[in-house]
Amino acid sequence: MNPPTRALSTAAFATLLLIAALMGANHVAARLAFNHGVDVPTAVAFRSVVTAGVVGALLLVQRVPLALTARQRKALPLIGVLIAIQSLCLYSAVARLPVALALLVFNSFPLMTALWARLLYQHRPERALLVAMPVILFGLVLALDVLGAASGLGAAGQWRQIGAGVAFALGASTTFGLALVLTQHEAGGLDGRLRTFATMAMVGLLAGAAVAWRGGFALPTAPAGWWGLGLLTLLYGTGITILFTVLPRLGVVGNSAVMNVEPVFALVLAWLILGQAIAPVQVVGALVVVSAVIWLGTRKK
Repeated sequence: MNPPTRALSTAAFATLLLIAALMGANHVAARLAFNHGVDVPTAVAFRSVVTAGVVGALLLVQRVPLALTARQRKALPLIGVLIAIQSLCLYSAVARLPVALALLVFNSFPLMTALWARLLYQHRPERALLVAMPVILFGLVLALDVLGAASGLGAAGQWRQIGAGVAFALGASTTFGLALVLTQHEAGGLDGRLRTFATMAMVGLLAGAAVAWRGGFALPTAPAGWWGLGLLTLLYGTGITILFTVLPRLGVVGNSAVMNVEPVFALVLAWLILGQAIAPVQVVGALVVVSAVIWLGTRKK
């Protein structure tokens, strides 16, 4: 049985919203970088190596114990590989879809988490998830304009345009859901900062291997690309650092679903910075998905 969720303080709620804004802005910055010559492995490598360095410094300064159990030593490399795949897939989706839509599809990960928990650990999904599942799927149908009505392309034309991006976003959701389940059951007792360092170091290593395989870094071809690459690294690293150093002191455990307003922030920022706009019916679908996911995470247990 899950422990009851502690009520959010004003400071904790504001911090969660700040993290959501940072993460949403990170993906908008990534799309800016992709529009000016940066490829996905380069972006993931820069982001992960810098974040690992910052979190590693925090481990030393805060003298976090580095001891791992045998079970954690086995689980961490697999979790790192899954997060690497998730990072590459999500940025690939962001490169192909409007940023907010890529994040919306990715935010179906609570459904994937429930599926993996059922398959691997025989956990029955909660009734609330079964209620929310069709609502989330309906919202995604509206947001993605699956029949091509809003775009005027028709179903076939719409899927030719969005199919690859949706597939990458679903891949990110699936691997992230599995990573969450394994983290909870195999590495749940590990300090979040240490887990983040190990994961980001693994992601950086794998992304670096992908960069080498592709023949080297794909660096920006214009100043806007450098801004995008720098900002995505800064924003992601700042968000993750706040997540694992500040939030535990504010008593936020169990309330992290508030951060699922990230696609809303991304929607506004992508419109302002990138000129990306979606149809009103897609905005309605986005709000349906975000509302259902937030309800799942903030309901009383």
